Amino acid sequence: MKNFKYIIIGLCCSVTLFSGCKKFLNVVPIDNLTGNNYWQNKKDVEAYTSGLYQQFRAKVAGENAKAFYLTFDVRNAPIVAAASHLNLLAGGNIRALQGNSEWGKDAAYGYYRMTDWKAFYDIIQAANILVAQVDKIPTATFSENDKKRYRAEAVFMRNLCYLFMVRLYGDVPYYTEAYHTTPLPRMPMVEVLERCIADMEAVKEDLPWTYGDQSIVAIRATRGSALALMMHLNMWAAAFDPGKAEAHYRSTKALGDELLANPGVHELLPLERTKEIFKGRTKEGLFEVLQNSNYGEFFNIRSNLASIMTYYPYRGTVTKTTNDGYYTTKYMESIYPSSAGPDKRLTTWFDQPFSGNNKFQFLKFINVYGGEGVSVRNDDNIIVFRYSDAILLAAEAAAELEDVGEGQRLVNLVRVRAGASLITTTGSDLKDDIYMERCRELMGEGHYYNDLVRTKRIMNIKFNLSKVMSVSDFIQGGWTWPIYEDALKNNPYMKLNEFWK
Repeated sequence: MKNFKYIIIGLCCSVTLFSGCKKFLNVVPIDNLTGNNYWQNKKDVEAYTSGLYQQFRAKVAGENAKAFYLTFDVRNAPIVAAASHLNLLAGGNIRALQGNSEWGKDAAYGYYRMTDWKAFYDIIQAANILVAQVDKIPTATFSENDKKRYRAEAVFMRNLCYLFMVRLYGDVPYYTEAYHTTPLPRMPMVEVLERCIADMEAVKEDLPWTYGDQSIVAIRATRGSALALMMHLNMWAAAFDPGKAEAHYRSTKALGDELLANPGVHELLPLERTKEIFKGRTKEGLFEVLQNSNYGEFFNIRSNLASIMTYYPYRGTVTKTTNDGYYTTKYMESIYPSSAGPDKRLTTWFDQPFSGNNKFQFLKFINVYGGEGVSVRNDDNIIVFRYSDAILLAAEAAAELEDVGEGQRLVNLVRVRAGASLITTTGSDLKDDIYMERCRELMGEGHYYNDLVRTKRIMNIKFNLSKVMSVSDFIQGGWTWPIYEDALKNNPYMKLNEFWK
């Protein structure tokens, strides 16, 4: 691992993320910020903390992130695309993709960026510094409750980064001390997850359930964000540590119960309010990455599935009359079978859903800006965690614990909102139905590939309609991404993923 330097992220941002977005005109040199003129009051901590979120935004969806978030929905997905590199990704053929021109950092999609974990470690190091520094601020200018909240936000961002890296690379170096410079080996993935869970458990109650300032609702970490993160950490740990799977399922279910025990704080909004849900900052959002065209805050145009599955008037100019990719008819019929009856998601989120051609449109993210003759772009937030996601994780955990009635009750909360028929299956059929409900409900939100891996269904032709992964390839880490070779510099303990050598 490369040595880390002290980076004041809060003042690296050219845009203030949360409230109107004025540029910083005067930036104090970093060397000066390490002395007595910084970490003096709440304003200092707020600027620094805002920078953590901005850095995360830049990594996963910013203009230079290229197609980072998109890959979670396209890899091994039943998608047909116009571009060869998208078809390679959808086919799970990462080796061939590495030889495609779009692999490069400067290419339009830049898949190469998936292999570089440095930006995540920059955020982790900055979060560690915030945890260490916040207690040093005089109480006269910074209350104990404020200290607890900002510390908890830093811990949340630290563990969110570890979750992303574990899902990308498996084993990763782990540390929590500030100003870390010592080279480290990669820690077993399961141990990283256990440490992250304990880390979050210690601070989750220090976060508020919501904020009075509507502009940061779901944009800054809350108690709900923390619970959702812990649910994902537990479910990933359950998948790769069978000896402790039952304990992790019980923890996931308990966290879900805690989240659902606060009606009014979070809720499933009517599906007719789809535009509001995905524009963001509603009671359904648990954690989101902000995009606001009014302030010139644009994600990379390839940041989500809508970029390849829509056309004018939802994307492009009047001359763009076909999409760049679509789901196969076979897949759409598998998740929306005619025998299941009506489903409002099918009519609200799609146009020509069963066409199996370039007229298919995925309209779940339909907040756009622009006008006649003007190239239009998506204006939705990136949804990292949503209320329905957490409900379905709790349903999955209940089903794994053989609590059939609770599993059915939870999954049907989501189906009732969609105007769909109730699920009444049991046993393995119920587990399959909950998985398919996640495919329906969370399409385009970055869960598809992670769920395919986590549930091991990537090795099952019934669920992986793209390219089934062999058991041996899965065990050897074929589900991961390669790790950028710069990770070897100045670190004698580092090893890359064996599968990709």
